Amino acid sequence: MRILIKDAVKNLDKEVTLLGWIHRIRDLGKISFILLRDRSGIIQLVTDKITDINTESVVKATGTLRSNEKAPGGVELDLKGIEVLAKAHGDLPIAVNQDPSKLSLEAVLDHRILSLRNPKIRSIFTLQSNILKHFATHLRSEDFTEIKTSKLIGTGTEGGTGLFPVQYFDRKVYLAQSPQFYKQAMVASGMERVFEIGDAYRAEKHDTPRHLNEYVSLDVEMAFIESEQDLMDLEQRILKSIFEGLKKDSGEIVKEWNSAIPSGEEVDKIPRITHDEAKEIVSSVSGKRVFEINPEGERILCEWAEKEHGCNAVFVYAFPRRKRPFYTFPIENHKTMSFDLLFRGLEITTGGRRINEYDMLIQSIERFHLKPEGLADYLEIFKYGCPPHGGFAIGLERLTQKILGLPNVKEASLFPRDRKRVRP
Repeated sequence: MRILIKDAVKNLDKEVTLLGWIHRIRDLGKISFILLRDRSGIIQLVTDKITDINTESVVKATGTLRSNEKAPGGVELDLKGIEVLAKAHGDLPIAVNQDPSKLSLEAVLDHRILSLRNPKIRSIFTLQSNILKHFATHLRSEDFTEIKTSKLIGTGTEGGTGLFPVQYFDRKVYLAQSPQFYKQAMVASGMERVFEIGDAYRAEKHDTPRHLNEYVSLDVEMAFIESEQDLMDLEQRILKSIFEGLKKDSGEIVKEWNSAIPSGEEVDKIPRITHDEAKEIVSSVSGKRVFEINPEGERILCEWAEKEHGCNAVFVYAFPRRKRPFYTFPIENHKTMSFDLLFRGLEITTGGRRINEYDMLIQSIERFHLKPEGLADYLEIFKYGCPPHGGFAIGLERLTQKILGLPNVKEASLFPRDRKRVRP
């Protein structure tokens, strides 16, 4: 009977078959202890026969499960037989069974397939998968429809900058920075509430611990809102669901990374401050006048929120119009109905209400020195009636990074892409 290692304790004194990878071998002469690993955990195999198997070889192990308090998980397999299904070469470029903190980031990424075999590294993506599950589950509970949109577009959603060109037969198209236009089109189509989990691309020449050129965006768009405040309410509900879910299914992972998951009460306490108020706080704390909220300012604001409100996160809204895309809904004093969410010192969300009136949108396009004819398909959405709406996007890798306290966002991407890395 083949079982997963996590189910070993339920099958004591039974003969079972385990399939997995050799994690570590301790040969004490008369007896050998072998650690076997599968996707669910690690178990100790015990044998009095000399074994000649390399670590990371894939094997089929058969034996009887016994209770042993000194063994990992309190269970071990009294090995009866072992079959090598795929032998691993002995020249492993990195040690899978060591503490990943001893490996450089470059070594981890250069040998990504092997490094993902390390249980602690792989746990990042177990947690990330659970984030996706809870994100989608919550939105479906609020009657949102999941959509999938094209990543090949004819023009940019944010004014045409920062785009990766792609040769598409006899013309040039671009990789999408976001599903922005499509989200709005689906709202106008009558779906009203949509979300998408998909890749986004930014051709920006960053080389920092917080940037990726390809990332996963958790996009939301909702009709019949009054302001960005409705969107912040929605995001708080989503985050509460994600965090509550992670406490149930990923609590041990978070603990292993020496981090913590915010409580629902903490999420409810997230303060909301205007962009101008944010600049005043950063200026006061830093002792120098600031005109933009840079990464250091984001850290200062989150520390302020934790000290003053008991939550290491803050919504910043009412950004200047010049700082937001042309489709952002304008208000008085050259401000907009837009917002960012900063979490543990890093911006993880940008969003806001969109312009839904055709004439206002034409004026905004001209104000941003864009050409209406280049946005004909987009403008058609609004020419025939589009409800007041807005949305936001959460960066999956950044959210993962901050939940686990990872130093670099690349650690939260299976196959990160930046200015230099396009492999594996």
